[in-house]
Amino acid sequence: MSIHPTAIVDPSARVARSAEIGPYSIVGADVEIGARTALKAHVYLEGPLKIGEDNIFFPYCSVGAAPQDLKYEGERSSTRIGHRNKIREFVTIHRGTEGGGMVTSIGDDNLLMAYVHVAHDVQVGDRTVLANAVTLGGHVTVGDWAVIGAATGVHQFCRVGRHAIIGGYSVITRDVLPFSNTVTDREAKVFGENATGLKRRDFSSDSVDALHKAFRLLTRSGLNTTQAVARIMADIPSSHEVNELLDFIRTSERGFIK
Repeated sequence: MSIHPTAIVDPSARVARSAEIGPYSIVGADVEIGARTALKAHVYLEGPLKIGEDNIFFPYCSVGAAPQDLKYEGERSSTRIGHRNKIREFVTIHRGTEGGGMVTSIGDDNLLMAYVHVAHDVQVGDRTVLANAVTLGGHVTVGDWAVIGAATGVHQFCRVGRHAIIGGYSVITRDVLPFSNTVTDREAKVFGENATGLKRRDFSSDSVDALHKAFRLLTRSGLNTTQAVARIMADIPSSHEVNELLDFIRTSERGFIK
């Protein structure tokens, strides 16, 4: 175990032998740090917090602090960080609340760029990219492989579907469809499927083509959502991706960006 002499580590913290605690870092009580995880410098960790293996925490990030929620009354909620994440400078990740399941969770293989804020009870999946200054409101869920562009704000309780990409400086107040390429300007619009990202991840040409046709019916056909869904079911061969898109639409509680 490598702990810099200027670091402060609570005696109750559980730190793997191969972990590294850099200069001026603070590791609080009830924090667990997995193998080969590195705290570069000036990192603040507050428990209850469980961190997996092979993560890198860059200077001035804060993980596990109390949420910015006026309803929070000190309940023993927690934060969980998976494996192989890169948490860049000045990132803040707040623990959960009683009203949201008590846990804020980050999965595996994610990149959180500088100044990202992850609020209470957020659930982030695997292999996502949250670019600089992305802000996730409380209770947001972000699906696997999603990419959220710089300075984008996602309103509390919204969902970002799997493999979606959101353009920078967007304001997201409704659910973002899985597989979509979504950007907001004066109004939020879907600009078709996330074709480049899906091809990079080895989705078949048939799957991408089916999604392309589905998004055209949703956004460019002049049909309302009910009519478009009926046409998709009738005209496009069933596939896992199209079925996921339709299920996401059916279960949306806030409405979705179209």
